Amino acid sequence: MLIENGIRVAVVVTRPDKRRGRGSETSPSPVKATAVRLNIPCFDSIDAALTHLHNQKSLVGITGVVVAYGRILKEPLISLIPLVNLHFSLLPRWRGAAPVERAILSGDAATGSSIMQIEEGLDTGGVYAVEEVDILSHESADELRSRLAVVGANQLVQLLRDGFPQPAPQNGEPVHAEKISPVELQIHWSQPAINAQRQVRVGGAFTYFRNSRVKVLDARAYNDDAENTVDTSFAAGAIVQVRKDGVVVQTANGQLLVSQVQAESKKPMLARDWANGLRVSVGDQFEFVTSSPNKDVS
Repeated sequence: MLIENGIRVAVVVTRPDKRRGRGSETSPSPVKATAVRLNIPCFDSIDAALTHLHNQKSLVGITGVVVAYGRILKEPLISLIPLVNLHFSLLPRWRGAAPVERAILSGDAATGSSIMQIEEGLDTGGVYAVEEVDILSHESADELRSRLAVVGANQLVQLLRDGFPQPAPQNGEPVHAEKISPVELQIHWSQPAINAQRQVRVGGAFTYFRNSRVKVLDARAYNDDAENTVDTSFAAGAIVQVRKDGVVVQTANGQLLVSQVQAESKKPMLARDWANGLRVSVGDQFEFVTSSPNKDVS
């Protein structure tokens, strides 16, 4: 979007190429692939990029734009060129690595896109611009991140064209967004159905059935009181119903309709097909595994 709006990108820094599969072939990040396509010099270290810029005679007029870089930038770089960061939260809420995922897991009604000044601290800099974005009730983290990326790119275009105002100090109680651990994505059937739905929306949610791990790719909690009938005769994690649109599972509070799953070593499939293939019966139980030498939740 920067290029399309006439803003010159002098150099790009992104992660090194990653090895793919079991062979020796590597593949570039989407950022590098785009830079190569647009004939923009691309490096996998900031030092190499700065050396390239120094060889171009001057750093005057250069602004460093940081998006999801995953590393804390420090001096002397911070004093060398102006640095701004696109961060997907309403700062100071959700500073850190996983602001989108944490907002969904916490049930936040809204998040936002913030353009901030980079300091040595973790997302502590003053804010140049912020735009609030509602979080849709069934939206996945990837879908929300895609919407925020468009908002943030438009913010960047406007600020780079018109200039950056004096940044406003962050106001409020800081809340940190630590990286999501695999353990957090195992579904706790002893918790409310809405919690499980949020785990699924974040991506990577899983459970166990007959001692095998099952990824839950799509699911929703019932919101209609008439539909959300809690049968106390079923334990949390029990399959209440197998139907065309999925498998209904009891939780401690409400029921979860699981519509798409992925069993171990299998391709994604409709939950009803998975249930039919295993001859799942009402009353069969999903398991929560706390620890086992034969099960790795990572």
